Amino acid sequence: MNATGDDDRLRILRVSSDTYPEVTGGLGVHVHLMSEQQAASGHDVTVVTSDHGEHELPRRERRDGYAVHRHKAFLKPSGNSICPGIAATVLDVSDQYDIIHAHSHLFFSTNIVAALSYLDDTPLVITNHGIRSQEAPDWLQRLYLPTVARFTLNAADRVLCYTGTDRRRLRELGVSAPVSVINNGVDCSRFRPMSVDENSSQILYVGRLIEGKGIGVLLRAFAELVSAVPDTSLVIVGDGMKREWFESHAAREGVASKVTFTGTVPNDRLPRLYNESAVFALPSFNEGFPRTVLEAMACGTPVVTTNLPQLRSVVADVGRTVPANEPEALADAIYELLADDTLRRQLGETARRRASNRYSWKTTVEETTAEFYSLLDRDRPKTQPIYE
Repeated sequence: MNATGDDDRLRILRVSSDTYPEVTGGLGVHVHLMSEQQAASGHDVTVVTSDHGEHELPRRERRDGYAVHRHKAFLKPSGNSICPGIAATVLDVSDQYDIIHAHSHLFFSTNIVAALSYLDDTPLVITNHGIRSQEAPDWLQRLYLPTVARFTLNAADRVLCYTGTDRRRLRELGVSAPVSVINNGVDCSRFRPMSVDENSSQILYVGRLIEGKGIGVLLRAFAELVSAVPDTSLVIVGDGMKREWFESHAAREGVASKVTFTGTVPNDRLPRLYNESAVFALPSFNEGFPRTVLEAMACGTPVVTTNLPQLRSVVADVGRTVPANEPEALADAIYELLADDTLRRQLGETARRRASNRYSWKTTVEETTAEFYSLLDRDRPKTQPIYE
């Protein structure tokens, strides 16, 4: 690893409702890995976040090379932690940092930072992790997106998003702030094909257990698949308030004995699960740019996702896309892959190459850091950091 020199070192204040390992979803993992690897390159990183109601967590600690400052969550409507203390911290310390980097316009913490940016000269960068919430009701989003969300994003000196599709959608929303596209990435040295005792008919889902992820659709599709592929199984990785409801749903569909709910699984155990599975399924009703799809691809596991605009080009030639909320179409797509070992192997090999060539996490971190230097009108170090 090459660390930056003192003149190149950035002081980064990162604000996020979620961070791993307290929250294992894609945003939380993104925030943790970005902070860890920027810190490993010599930058000074502090993450201001929520305690998610877990009051036994320390208010301040240093881990994995960066500082964490937690604030009490008073409410959590639709999974959104309301932490007024974040405002006081950002106001108090923002002038000690070169950059404020907030995550997702859908969270109260980012809304607060956006409002405070009008009182402070520190450049603000906001990463968009998806336009719409998977938990908030549709009527609320119709009110929120063209008002609070647009205000929040327009307060940024720069908005980062994962795809050209999302940039277009931000412009349609009325976002006039500068927008840069930086692909989400995956650590292809950790998520890689490996020799395992393969269960050729195992289907895998990884993510939060909420309705917006389409888990109910997946369970109905799986019930149809069982009659055609009796030895198939479904592993559902993740947790959430709806877990018991989905477990009951599996029982109502008559497939409870073939569905395993693992709960939360540490990141270092996920590569083996992807490798043990024949197909990764993610039938979400809406998404940003899900890290789980990239993890599956890096492991050489074909994917079946909803036919969302930002996923079509990613999944093309490495899996299948289907319309949202159509269990029959989902079952047909999974069956096609389960029934053809040669096709599944070819798609998996293509997926691995695409993940390695186009979606490197190292590139994601370097391009994000380069945006910080650009805003500060400072040149990047001539020797790029090497992340390990």
